[in-house]
Amino acid sequence: MALLLGLVIAQFIGHPYLHLNHKATHLMLQISVVGLGFGMHAGNAIQAGKSGLLFTVISIVGTMITGYFLGKCFRIDKKTSYLISTGTAICGGSAIAAVSPVIAAEEKQISVALGTVFILNAAALFIFPLIGHALQLSQIQFGMWSAIAIHDTSSVVGAAGKYGAQALEVATTVKLARALWIIPVAFLSTYIFRNRNVKVKIPYFIGLFVLAMLANTYVPFIHQYSTYLTGLGKAGLTLTLFLIGCGLNRKVWAEVGLTPILQGILLWVLISAAALRAVMSLA
Repeated sequence: MALLLGLVIAQFIGHPYLHLNHKATHLMLQISVVGLGFGMHAGNAIQAGKSGLLFTVISIVGTMITGYFLGKCFRIDKKTSYLISTGTAICGGSAIAAVSPVIAAEEKQISVALGTVFILNAAALFIFPLIGHALQLSQIQFGMWSAIAIHDTSSVVGAAGKYGAQALEVATTVKLARALWIIPVAFLSTYIFRNRNVKVKIPYFIGLFVLAMLANTYVPFIHQYSTYLTGLGKAGLTLTLFLIGCGLNRKVWAEVGLTPILQGILLWVLISAAALRAVMSLA
């Protein structure tokens, strides 16, 4: 509902501080994820991380290779195609934000990639829970699937949280473990695009999430506050989704264009279908 309300406001009223929206959503998402860490158990998270490791490696490599050939097929600008593939493979807007300075992407290329990913994120938030219930996926299966197939952490947590508490725990852990792949992919990008003098940004908030989870598991004092901290994390996530919706105005839709959206949709459908089949057979 928060995302839908944001979309309505973007189309008919407009965002008065649109230039600050990306920074606000980025910061709110990081704070919210750390808050959610206070509601998770370290043992369950480690188990989920181990289960999702193989899926993560195969899906990232497969997505990047498929995205390269789709970009060639649709004759999309090399950097735009690469950013869309990276955002789909790892963690949406965060991956695009981390990789774009490394490959010296222009503002238009970044905007198109972010627009493509955010539009598909909005669709995923509504579509994935419906598919999960229709196929009667278990909590673990849905959490694993959403972490692999949905771009942004915000939409992964939103969709999994709607599906159930266990799905949320699995999805958040696997997605954040997946987000760590930003670092090796960003370093690899410096060699692909021959731009080796740029500093790679490390997602430090993942470390804070792990500390919050460890505190909830091993520090009894934290337990009496964990419900409130998790509640704040969920409230922050709701606000994040609302702001993401507010940023998807008509200009964003127009800038994206047809071919990048086609690449994004095909890449997303392929990875979603492959991940769903793998999760249903193995998880």
